[in-house]
Parts: sequence; structure tokens; C-alpha cells
Amino acid sequence: MKERMAADLQQALRRGDDAAKRTIRLALAAIHNAEVAAGHPVDDKEVMNLLQKQVRQRHESIDAFRRGGRPDLVAREEAELEVLREYLPPPLTMEEIAEAARQVISEVGARGPADKGKVMPVLIAQLAGRADGRQINAVVSELLGSPAGR
Repeated sequence: MKERMAADLQQALRRGDDAAKRTIRLALAAIHNAEVAAGHPVDDKEVMNLLQKQVRQRHESIDAFRRGGRPDLVAREEAELEVLREYLPPPLTMEEIAEAARQVISEVGARGPADKGKVMPVLIAQLAGRADGRQINAVVSELLGSPAGR
């Protein structure tokens, strides 16, 4: 993954793609910092986690800039978000999340909202990098809170 990003950075430099240059450089710096902190090279799974974190940060920034009336910064963050998404697996649809949630609910024997704590850790681990925790939480809450989810 790191090698692909380094190659993509070289291409972005040649093309003069400012959003890609900026985003990939920041991502590579975050990876480097994680490696220094860990004392060893990070694997692709850890790189994916770092990229997911950067995606969440971009979403938060976009929301804040929209509230602040800064369309220029919203556009910049959205461009960076698109660059980051190229390195992540495609996100799951709500239907796919619901199907995975139904399977985990069945496996752990969850029957209602009180059993949410049994379902969430398993499902979050299973869907890591492909679904947002808020989406997973919403689906699980709906399934465990309604008669259809039991």
C-alpha cells in the first residue's frame, strides 16, 4: 500500500495535481509517524486504519466548513476525500450492513437493545474499513429495537 501511494505521489507531482499531492503526502506522513511510534513498519491493515481516520477527519472538516460558510474549504476537503477513497475498499451499502448485522445478531443470540454490546464489537471488527461506526450503530439499533430485528 505504501509503495502504491509513493508511486501515485510521483504521478501526482508530474501531473501537477495539488489535491493528490497534498493528500498523499499527509497520508504518507501519518504512516511514517505511526511507524516511528510503533518502532516497526506498519502493515496494510494499519495503513487502512490510518486512512479511515483521515477520511473521518475530512468528513468532520467538511461539516464544520459548511456550517462556517466556507465553500472553498469544503471543495478542498472533498477533493482530498476523493483521493483517500481510492485507497480504501468500496463502502458497504446499508443493506449489506443490515445483512451482516442480522448474521451477527443470530450468531450471538441477541434479542433486544440490551444485547447491543454483544453485537457491536463483532460487527465493527468484521466490517472494519468498509462501514462507518455510526452507520453500523444505526442499523444494529434499528434491528434490535424493532420486532423485525428479533
